Amino acid sequence: MDHPPRPMAQRVGAILWPSFFAAGVATMVFFALVDPLQLRDMTFPEVSITPGLGYTIGFFMFWLATASSSLFTWLLLRPASRFNQSLPPK
Repeated sequence: MDHPPRPMAQRVGAILWPSFFAAGVATMVFFALVDPLQLRDMTFPEVSITPGLGYTIGFFMFWLATASSSLFTWLLLRPASRFNQSLPPK
């Protein structure tokens, strides 16, 4: 017995919402210890950014990392019965 697939909005929300929350927490912790302008000076000193832009870029980088983690978890937790079906006879 297999459950019907969830609606797409629910699947996307289950990936993006927890990753958004985790990215927010990671951003707060990271930037409590690291100044975005000092980080810029160590990595790309020729690029001119404001502290706000540095925080924004950092948040979206954390969100991308946590969303990919959530997506990978979702892929691993899909029911095997949807994929392990016998092949049609030849």
